[in-house]
Amino acid sequence: MHPGIHGFAHGFPGLTKGFVLVLLLAFSSAVLANTSPVKSPNDDNQYRYVELENQLRVLLISAPESDKAAASMNVAVGSGDDPADREGLSHFLEHMLFLGTEKYPDPGEYQQFIKSHGGSHNAFTAFQDTNYFFDVQDEHLDDALDRFAEQFSAPLFTPELVDRERQAVHSEFSAKQKEDGRRFYSVKKAISNPEHAFNQFAVGNLTTLENTDERPLRPDLIDFWKQHYSSNLMTLAVYGPQSLDELETMVRGRFDRIENRNLTAEVHDEPLFSPDRLPAKVTVDALKDIRSLSLTFPIPSQQENYRDKPANYVASLLGHEGPGSLFDVLKRAGLVESLSAGGGMDTGEEATLELNMSLTPEGLEEQEKILELTFAYIDKVRNEGIARHRFEEMKQLAQIDFRFREKNQPVQEVMHLSQQMRHVAPEDVLRAPWMMEDYAPDRYQAILARLAPDNVLVSVLEPEPDIENPSLTQWYDAAFKIKPLDTSAVRTADENPLVASLALPLENPFIPEELGMISGPTMDKPVSMGTISGMEVWYARDTRFETPKANVYLSLRTPATRASARSNVLSTLLVDAINTNVNAWAYPAQLAGLDYSIYPHLRGITIRVGGYSDKLHTLMARLLTQVAEPELTEQRFNIARQKMIDRLLNKAKERPVQQTSEFIQTLLIEGAWSTEDKLRAAREVTLDELRSFADAFLAQVDPVLLTHGNMSYASALNLTKRVHAMVLDESELVTVERSTLRSLPEDETSLPLEVDHPDTGYTLYVQGRNTSFEERAVFRLLGQIISSPFYEELRTNRQLGYIVYATPFEMLETPALGFVVQSPEASSEQIDKAVQEFSKTFRGTLSEMSEQDLQREKQAVLSKLMEQDRRLGEISERYWREIDRGETGFDSREKLAEAINGVSRETLIETLENQVIERQKALRVFTVGDAPNNTTAIEQLMQRPTVPEA
Repeated sequence: MHPGIHGFAHGFPGLTKGFVLVLLLAFSSAVLANTSPVKSPNDDNQYRYVELENQLRVLLISAPESDKAAASMNVAVGSGDDPADREGLSHFLEHMLFLGTEKYPDPGEYQQFIKSHGGSHNAFTAFQDTNYFFDVQDEHLDDALDRFAEQFSAPLFTPELVDRERQAVHSEFSAKQKEDGRRFYSVKKAISNPEHAFNQFAVGNLTTLENTDERPLRPDLIDFWKQHYSSNLMTLAVYGPQSLDELETMVRGRFDRIENRNLTAEVHDEPLFSPDRLPAKVTVDALKDIRSLSLTFPIPSQQENYRDKPANYVASLLGHEGPGSLFDVLKRAGLVESLSAGGGMDTGEEATLELNMSLTPEGLEEQEKILELTFAYIDKVRNEGIARHRFEEMKQLAQIDFRFREKNQPVQEVMHLSQQMRHVAPEDVLRAPWMMEDYAPDRYQAILARLAPDNVLVSVLEPEPDIENPSLTQWYDAAFKIKPLDTSAVRTADENPLVASLALPLENPFIPEELGMISGPTMDKPVSMGTISGMEVWYARDTRFETPKANVYLSLRTPATRASARSNVLSTLLVDAINTNVNAWAYPAQLAGLDYSIYPHLRGITIRVGGYSDKLHTLMARLLTQVAEPELTEQRFNIARQKMIDRLLNKAKERPVQQTSEFIQTLLIEGAWSTEDKLRAAREVTLDELRSFADAFLAQVDPVLLTHGNMSYASALNLTKRVHAMVLDESELVTVERSTLRSLPEDETSLPLEVDHPDTGYTLYVQGRNTSFEERAVFRLLGQIISSPFYEELRTNRQLGYIVYATPFEMLETPALGFVVQSPEASSEQIDKAVQEFSKTFRGTLSEMSEQDLQREKQAVLSKLMEQDRRLGEISERYWREIDRGETGFDSREKLAEAINGVSRETLIETLENQVIERQKALRVFTVGDAPNNTTAIEQLMQRPTVPEA
C-alpha cells in the first residue's frame, strides 16, 4: 500500500466488538441502470448511480453543505492476480500509477496538487481489490478528478521510476519484516493450498520485482496493466458539494476514456486449504510478547447473502461478550483477554469464519480447555441459539442505526462505497451494512454445521514456542510448525466444569425506546452550569444532526495518578479492573448503540459515555458504581500486571521510528514516565498496593463534567447530582494543574537510541519558542508547505526508505516540526546529511514562493483546521479538549486560523533558518545497534524549564 494492505479480511464495513458485517455480492453490469440507492432517513445527501459507456460504474454523491470533496476508484484486481513468477506485481502497479501520466508527467504533481489544496491521497492492494482514493478542498474537485482519471487511462510507467519505485516497495517489505501481524500472515499463506493464489507472496521485493537486462520489469508491468485493468472491472465513488449534474459532468469525458478491455475478474475456485490439510493446528513464533489463538473455518461463500447475513447471525452469538458468553466464561477463568468472531476472506467461491482470541499466560497453557469450551459453545448455539426473537432484535438494532446514521468523513465514505458497489445491487449500496431482511434458520444451521472440529485450522501465536525443527516462511523467516489436530482432545467438554457456566444472550435491556429530539435550539458552544458541589460542569444542547444521541465526559483529576511511575502504573491497573468488571454487563449496551470508555491520562482518569440518550444514564450509573468501589481480585491483578509488563517490553520491538518518536514525547512531557521506570514499577507493585491506591484514589479530586447533545438542562443537572452522590460525596476538592512541556536548549541535542532492528530510525524534532497562537500558526503552515517536497526528495528521489515524512509535531500546544525517516540501507549520518541538504535547498523554494502560492497553502491548512463537523462526537471531542486546556471561550480554532492568515513569508523563512537549518531548539534521536550511555544528557533535558506561553 501506499502504505500497502494485504490483510486476510478486506472491504468490510468494519469489525464491531463482537462480529464483522460481511457484504459481498457479484453483480452483473447488465442489471445496472441510472438509479438512486435507498438512503437513511437522516441522510440529506443526494445520490445517483450511473454506468458510463465503457461499463465503468459510478456512484455520485452530492453533499451540498460539505467543505470537502473525495473520490475512490476500486479495481477488481489484487494480489490474487499476480503472476506466479512476479509476486507483488499488483502492489507495485498500485505504486506506479501515482507517478506521472501523459497529461501530468511530473511524478510528484498529483501528490503536490492534493496536498496544496488541503487534501490527502493513498491506495491499498488487497487479495481481489486495489483501491485508490483522495480528498481535497471542495472547489478543487474538478482539477483533482482530471489528474485522478488520467492515472487509469494514460499512466506513463517512466522507465527510471520503475527501477526507483521497486526500491520503495522493497523498503515497505523491509520495514514490516519484524511485525508479528505480517509474519503470522505469511504463515497463513504458507500453509494454504499451493494451488490457490492466496498462497503467493503479495507485497513484492527486489527479488520478485527483479529488473535486469535479461528480465526487465517494465514490460511485465505494462502487460499486467493491459491484461488486468479495464473499466468494466472498476467502480468509482465521487463525493462533493456540487449538484449531481455537475458531478456527472466532471466524470463523463474523463473516466469514460479508460479503456474497456472487457475483462473478467479472476475466479478463485480452488479450495483455500488442500483437501487433506484440515483439521490442523499451526504454532507460530512471535517476536513480541503476545499470545493469540484463532480458529479458521472454511464455509461457503456468503456473497449472495448480504441482505440476510446468516454468517453475521452466527458470529454475533459466538462473539457476544455478555454474562455467560464464551468470552465472559473464558475471561473470568483467567484464560483470554479478548475475543472476536466474524468473516475472514470471501473469494466468491469460498469464505472463512474466524474466532480470534488473545490469551493470558495461563490460557496459553490451557489451549485444550479453551477449544473444548469453544466447541461446547458452538454446540449450544447450534442446539439452542436459533430463535426468531434474536433475529428480530438484531434487525431492530440495525434499523435504528440506519435510521439515525451519522455521516463519515468523505474519503472514508467513498472508499467504503467504491468497494461495496462491486458486490451489492445498486439500490442497496448505502443500506447493505444494515440489511437484515429474512429470518433464515436453515442457513444459520448450514454455517454451524461447518464449525466442526474436523473442519478447522487452529493457529497459535506465542513467543519462543517449544517446536522442534520448525519450518520458516520464505520472505519473513517466521518459524512455525503445523500438525494434524487431535479432534478427540476437543470433544471432552463434559469433563470441563466451565461448560455449565455457558449461557446464550438474554434479551437486550438497552434497546432505545425514546428516540425523540429534545426541544430548543442547538447551542453554539457549551455554557458553564457553575461549580456544583465542587464539580466544574459544562452543558451544550445540540440536535443539529437530528440524532437522539448525547456524549458525557467526566474527568476525575487527582494528584494520586502523577506522583510517580508507580502511581501511573497503579492508575492503569485500576482502570483495567474497572473495565473488566463492567464489560459483560455493558456489552449489550454497545450492541444497542451506546459506547463507553474509561481511560487513564496524565491528570487522572476519564469516563466517557455516548450514544442514544434514552438509556445513557443507566450505563453511566453502572460505570460509576465500579469506579466508586472497584472489585479487585488477585487473578485479575496478576493478569493485568503481566499484560502491562508484556506491553512495555514490546515497545522495544516496535518500528524504529515509533520508538524514536515516543522517546521524544516521554523526554519532554512533564509527568510522562519512561518505559524503563514504568517497567520497574510494574514488576514491583502488589495487589495490596493497588487496593490502597483504589481506596485513596477519590480522596482528593478535581472533577470536571461535560454533557453535550440530545440532553436537557434538567437531565444534565440530574446526572451531575448522581455523579456527586456516587463518587464525590467524601472527596476533598483540589486543583490539579495540566502537564507542561520541557523547553529544549538553544542548540541541537543529539541522542542515539539502542534498537534491535535492521532498519535505521531517525526523528528530528524542532521546537517552537512559545505556545502562542502566532508561533503555532508558523509551524502549522511551514509543516504544510514542507511536507510534499520533503517526501518527494527523500522518499521518491533519494529512495531513503518507505517511511518518510515531515509533519507538524505539536505537543501540549507547543509548536514543532518532525522530520521522520526509516531506512533499510542508509545510516543515521546519511539520513541527517540528506535532511540538512534538503533544508538548505528548500530555503530557496520558500524564498521564491509567490504570494498566490502562499495563500493557497494557507487555505489548505485552514480547510483542515476549520473542517466542518459531520458527527456529534467530533464536536464533543473538540469541546472536551478545549475544557482540558482551559480554553473555555471555545474559540481556539478561530484564533489559530486568524494567526495563520497573518503569517508572512519572511517569518516562515526566518523560522526555517533558525529552527530547521541552524537547528536552534532541536532534538535529534536516531537508532543504533549499540548505544552509548545517554543518562547525563537525558537528566539535563529532564531539568529543563517549561516552554513559555508567549
